[in-house]
Amino acid sequence: MSGASTIAGDSGAGSAGVGARPSARPGVLATVAALVAASGERRLAAERGRLALWLPVALGAGILAYFDLRSEPAAGWRVVPLPFLALALLLAPRRPHLAWGIGLLATAALGFSAASWHAARQPPPLVLPARAVVVTGLVHSVALLPEGRRITLAEARLAGDGGGTAAPPLPRLVRVRLRNDDPARPMPGDRVTVRALLRAPSAPAYPGAWDFQRAAFFSGLGASGFALGPASVLPGAGGAAPPLAGLRARIEARTVAAIPGEAGAVAAALLTGGQSAIPPAAIAAMRDSGLAHLLSVSGLHLTIVMGVAFGVVRLLAAALPAALALRISSKGCAAVAALAAGGFYMLLAGAEVPMRRSFAMAALVTLGILLGRRALSLRGLALAAGAVLLLDPVQLLGPSFQMSFAAVLALIAGWEWVRPHLVAGRVARADASMARRVAGKALLWLAGGVATSLLAGAATTPFGLYHFGRLQLYGVVANAVAVPITSVLVMPAGMAAVALMPFGLEDLALTPMGWGVEAVLAVARAVASWPGAALVVAPMPGWGLAVTTFGMAWLCLWRTGWRALGVPLIVLGLASGMFERRPDLLVSADARLIALHVADGGETFLQRLSGGSAFMRDAMLRAWGVEPGDAQPFPEAGGTAGGGAVHCTAVACTLRPREGAAGALLVRAVPGGAEEGQRRAVVQEACRTGAVAVVLAAEPLRIRCRRAAVIDRFTVWRDGPHAVWLERDGAQVVSDRAWRGERPWVPPPPRPRGPAEPPALTE
Repeated sequence: MSGASTIAGDSGAGSAGVGARPSARPGVLATVAALVAASGERRLAAERGRLALWLPVALGAGILAYFDLRSEPAAGWRVVPLPFLALALLLAPRRPHLAWGIGLLATAALGFSAASWHAARQPPPLVLPARAVVVTGLVHSVALLPEGRRITLAEARLAGDGGGTAAPPLPRLVRVRLRNDDPARPMPGDRVTVRALLRAPSAPAYPGAWDFQRAAFFSGLGASGFALGPASVLPGAGGAAPPLAGLRARIEARTVAAIPGEAGAVAAALLTGGQSAIPPAAIAAMRDSGLAHLLSVSGLHLTIVMGVAFGVVRLLAAALPAALALRISSKGCAAVAALAAGGFYMLLAGAEVPMRRSFAMAALVTLGILLGRRALSLRGLALAAGAVLLLDPVQLLGPSFQMSFAAVLALIAGWEWVRPHLVAGRVARADASMARRVAGKALLWLAGGVATSLLAGAATTPFGLYHFGRLQLYGVVANAVAVPITSVLVMPAGMAAVALMPFGLEDLALTPMGWGVEAVLAVARAVASWPGAALVVAPMPGWGLAVTTFGMAWLCLWRTGWRALGVPLIVLGLASGMFERRPDLLVSADARLIALHVADGGETFLQRLSGGSAFMRDAMLRAWGVEPGDAQPFPEAGGTAGGGAVHCTAVACTLRPREGAAGALLVRAVPGGAEEGQRRAVVQEACRTGAVAVVLAAEPLRIRCRRAAVIDRFTVWRDGPHAVWLERDGAQVVSDRAWRGERPWVPPPPRPRGPAEPPALTE
């Protein structure tokens, strides 16, 4: 009876439980959610001073969301930030952390809207004639090249090759490379007329590669080309030159004239920001040694200029009579003078992103000095990042912005972490002897230099891997020697040279500046020649870079223990290439370059026909982490390579880059040759039997396949470069047009001037 009652009771409880469980589970989930929310509240309360630092991160996330779209959003999206912002302000007094989260959404929406607005205000891409034209325009800027020079024209007008009435001025800049033997020496503000062949900015090297058309769209560039005849120059015919453009050109010319060879080109780049005159060999040595950042005028150069200016003004102030010196703040005057010198140098060098970031932070520090308050470095960095992103959102996608802000963020966060330990060490050394204190400071200075190079190098490595696919192993050694030379000799001498140029005495300073540049180049060449100085690796995927960047922000912006969660995110991002399968085949936008990468053997084969761009070839091979010299041509007739992955006849090559995957057919013969009949028969047989999943050719095939995808000259003319992944049951083909979608900087599909295509053979 008792047992029965127990069973009955259990049954009743069980029956009641069956009805109660659905309501009990939400109670458990609610409890867990409450505990998580309470833990989050405590964490955020401990990080109260750091919450605002995440606003630029949210701003960048919104900008990335805009550029990741495949079609342009409606204009109504630009008002989306307003309701989120209003809600955040409403909740801020009572629920500050919830308001912060909503504020992040509002900031992300603001970044999305800012990018959309900047894109909408750009003039459309140019529609250019296919033949040579006569270009007339005002010189916007002049760039020296290793051989010759290149001019950028504003308000350019195009006329027919035989002259005639010119069209209205173009809304975009036109860049023309003059002939090497052209005696003309145009300067900014001159009017130039030249016969040239112009082309629109190039498409990416392959789907997902760097978008040259997007960069040109936001920079204002509409066309590039080369002169077919000498340029006619009318001096001082207009005022289209930007501020200091004429001064920049004169400084560059006088520097190159005073310092011969590649050292002069590097010295001119350090003073004016123009790197176009540096020979490729010098650029390669600086890149492989980890010193390429010295060629790009950045925060390091601006810091040196402002530091020298600050020190000079402080010395001059110390020499003033005591009665006057006591009435002024020498430190404040020196800070203002340093800021003015930095602003002038920034404008002279073109105001690139690293300089704008450094100048914005320097302005905040100067304001803090004048007000007697200490500037907060991380907040200054956040303000600088927000200002740059709002004024020019597309900069977020470039290596300059990413590497500059990543390096400074890591250095500031590292200083915040090590500073308490240094203070404790200073207190411990207070009673030490003079010799020990001097030795300790020297050791600390040396360790600080090494730590700075390591930290900045580690912070910029993911971005270098993503954009350039290169890893410099000895950068710390090269920077330990080259940076002090640049700081102590090269840049101070360059500043003196600019100051002496109005008096014609610049040689007094340019000569020692040339010695310093030669020393830096010697270091670069020596380090670059060491075994394994630069490793070429396949670029990490975009999602991996995003994960790594977020992990770095999490590690550097927080200050409590949960910042360590950023480390596994960084590791995951760096390892993302292991989860990403590279394409097996790449076809360039003109089909003059067709590359195959054999997954099983790691070999790369390249077909490069006449006219194939070497620059595009290098970019395509970089997708697999392959040096141009390591790519092999496809075998001759009857040859086999890649462990049997490639087998070639006189008219075609059969490609099977991975075991068990579908194959591809690369048609080799040029139309009209003796093997035209064989070529047609091979293609028809492949289409009929379905023996391959893809048929590739550099020339129009004039055939349609039902059983295989066809990528020929017509295909890339319509849809740009292609990437192919060969699967077990077929092929995945992605075109550049499908990858980028319909965006303002993507040209619309071209329209044939005659029939859409020649009559096609069907199979």
